[in-house]
Amino acid sequence: MIVNISPSWILTDEHPACSYGQPVLLHKTDQDPYGPGDIVRCYPGWPFQPARDAVARMARTKPGLSKAKRALVTKFIGNVKGGVA
Repeated sequence: MIVNISPSWILTDEHPACSYGQPVLLHKTDQDPYGPGDIVRCYPGWPFQPARDAVARMARTKPGLSKAKRALVTKFIGNVKGGVA
């Protein structure tokens, strides 16, 4: 499954870097995979932070995600404060 989590980022469990079904975060341009604990800076105005926190932030502002896509986001972020709406 592929979740367009923002205009520049996707979350997927279909990339070769996915291990045992663990989704990865990919930038749409460079396609470098990031796991939940990898430190990323998704946008210039954002701090460096674990990818799970960045995905949680993007998911909270992404309306209309299906139940299945929200489940994939939850699998990636685990128990992040604020979670997914």
